[in-house]
Amino acid sequence: MIRLVLADLKRLWAGSLVIVLLIALAVALGVGITLQERALRLGSARAAEKFDVIVGAPGSETQLVLSSVFLQPAALPLMPGELLVELNQDPRVEWAAPVGFSDFHAGYPVVGTTTTLIESTASGFAQGRMFRTEGEAVVGAAVDLQPGAEIVPTHGQAEHGGHEHEGIRYRVSGKLNPTGTPWDRAILVPIQAVWHIHGMGTDHDDHDHDHDLASGDTGLVAQAAAHDEAQPHDHEADAHDAHEHDADAHDADGHGADGHDADGEEDAGHAGIDADAPLDEHWERDSTPGLPAILVKPRSIADAYRLRQDYRSDSRTLAVFPGEVLTGLYATLGDARQVLGVIAIGAQLLVAAALLMVTVVHVGQRRRQIGALRAFGAPRAAVFGIVWLELFVLIGLGILLGYAGGYLAASILSRLFAMQRGFGLPVAFAPEDGATLAALVAVAALLATLPAWLAYRQPAASALRS
Repeated sequence: MIRLVLADLKRLWAGSLVIVLLIALAVALGVGITLQERALRLGSARAAEKFDVIVGAPGSETQLVLSSVFLQPAALPLMPGELLVELNQDPRVEWAAPVGFSDFHAGYPVVGTTTTLIESTASGFAQGRMFRTEGEAVVGAAVDLQPGAEIVPTHGQAEHGGHEHEGIRYRVSGKLNPTGTPWDRAILVPIQAVWHIHGMGTDHDDHDHDHDLASGDTGLVAQAAAHDEAQPHDHEADAHDAHEHDADAHDADGHGADGHDADGEEDAGHAGIDADAPLDEHWERDSTPGLPAILVKPRSIADAYRLRQDYRSDSRTLAVFPGEVLTGLYATLGDARQVLGVIAIGAQLLVAAALLMVTVVHVGQRRRQIGALRAFGAPRAAVFGIVWLELFVLIGLGILLGYAGGYLAASILSRLFAMQRGFGLPVAFAPEDGATLAALVAVAALLATLPAWLAYRQPAASALRS
């Protein structure tokens, strides 16, 4: 029987190949959607597990998590810098670290933070050491830079019209071990350097940070602009002229008319850094600039819930659990997966219907062959078995190839995602996938039964006469 089935499949290899590919594509669509959605859930949850509580200014919880955990660029509102002092002095807090966003280098985000955050979330250095001065930087495992390399930060991404900070250079002091998070693609610098580049945190920076929040300014650059407005001289007019000229065109060397002088002095609203200045991570309540986010490590689960409640009820702040926000995103993602799943099931049903039509016609065209088998003494059960086994092999092979194709497609997409976002998406089959495979095999067996039953009922004499 098996030899007859193999010989028949070899003779009709072109049609058999088309049937197998149609089934494989339909199954791969459903399997790929399921695996990719599951991988995104697992990967994002693992990326966020190092961050227990995030405190930011009132606004979008989702954007706060996307920017703080996944380093997605966005203009976040600032909260008063005194909150960083309060959190570090709170007995319920093990550590609290500021996070400042604004600049990029070669597509990598430059993130201002502290040695505490790096030491608490990374597993050590693959090369080099921690930054010790204002002009040093630590890079993530996925950043294509080595210790000793120079970094020129750009204000905004270069492909979106960002410009370099003239005269600003960081030197890479170390490269971290992989963490499996988006921070593997980050360039980490002292938060004081980010403040100083944007004209914040200087000795004469006495303006009220609450003014920035009330006026709707967002991001570190917005606060730097507010710093310029507070100066007791005509700097405001110079800054206006510089920004107006920058909106029209850049001069030959890429800077506005009031950009950099011969000494490399920064544009209005920006300052420089002292590359050799030692780190200062002791914050003062009245002199700490505003911050877009603070990552908090509570001492216990109970402390985490109390901190979240306290800083949610504070009109100045918003506190979130990253996992809680991601759960809401998963619900939306699950709805999208259900829609795509329905589409995949619809495609599979269409393929099944087309397959039934083809096989029924095929059995009709093989009436003489079936009649000959019966005339030579083949019992009805043997004819049923030959037709059933042939169709079941085709459908089963298509299902297995579909599972393999879906897994391969999900793996490729996950690798591309990891290269762009910095954290991996683990693609793996789960026990429920085995149950789905068993159900598909049962359906395949059932589908193969109809053509086999038609062949079983076919009389030998009438088949030969036709």
